[in-house]
Amino acid sequence: MIYTVTVNPSIDYIVQLPQLELGAVNRMTYDTKLPGGKGINVSRILNQLKVENAAWGFLGGFTGEFIQQQLAAENLTTDFTKINADTRINVKIKAGEETEINGQGPAITAAASADFTAKFDQLQAGDIVVMSGSLPKSLPESFYHDLIPLIQAHGADFVIDTTSQALLDTLSAQPLVVKPNHHELAALFNVTLADDAAIVKYGRKLLDLGAKNALVSMAGAGAFLITPDQVYKSTAPKGTVINSVGAGDSMIAGFVGTFSQTQDPLKSFATGLACGSATAFSEDLANQAKIAEVRQSITIKQYTA
Repeated sequence: MIYTVTVNPSIDYIVQLPQLELGAVNRMTYDTKLPGGKGINVSRILNQLKVENAAWGFLGGFTGEFIQQQLAAENLTTDFTKINADTRINVKIKAGEETEINGQGPAITAAASADFTAKFDQLQAGDIVVMSGSLPKSLPESFYHDLIPLIQAHGADFVIDTTSQALLDTLSAQPLVVKPNHHELAALFNVTLADDAAIVKYGRKLLDLGAKNALVSMAGAGAFLITPDQVYKSTAPKGTVINSVGAGDSMIAGFVGTFSQTQDPLKSFATGLACGSATAFSEDLANQAKIAEVRQSITIKQYTA
């Protein structure tokens, strides 16, 4: 079973207009409201892959009710901890350039936090917990890291989608997979990655520090999978990029969902690539048909320096 954790979900209110003029009345040409949050994105893609999962986190108020209803309409299994404060709204303004106005998130009480962490008692060996997304200001920065012992006490695996020092701090606990892009990998070790050999060298350092597998994405240049035994490189599938939001979450969902069923990192890599690219080629997160279509164009080769 896979559990996704989104402690600061949102309604993503997306509006389009020809141009944005400050200090004036602007008329939008299109708007939509979507359930937002990186862990929720992972769960939505897992549903498309027919992989059993449940979405955890905090929801409250009329905004939380909207998210709950939207996820129920997609037949997504959820077990959110209820809070009194309203779940946040993020506004995405598309007018030439994209402008985002993101809410801070609601206050999470100590009682609500305790109710949430109690859910981890149901974990079993073989389960995977995916933790991703921002934290409300009321939660400590160590919140995700503090959950790792609760996960490992039951023999379950974990994934934290984060960057910088927060990523380095989790490696000794042996996450199932980490997924920096090549720019984030360079920043982690304060180096310049001039070629594939350098990317692989520093990708392997992530495993030396404890990660079980590493995905290094390179946008249009493809991606690497680094395992304890092998290194693989893929080319990027061809397509028109429409939406970059959720592509990384989709890649994690594809990898983790397939790995939970096969224990095969190479098959998991291929599915992750297909999911990430399919979302990039879609207006919203990818659907099953788009993932299957893109999967046919995935090419992976063993990398040799």
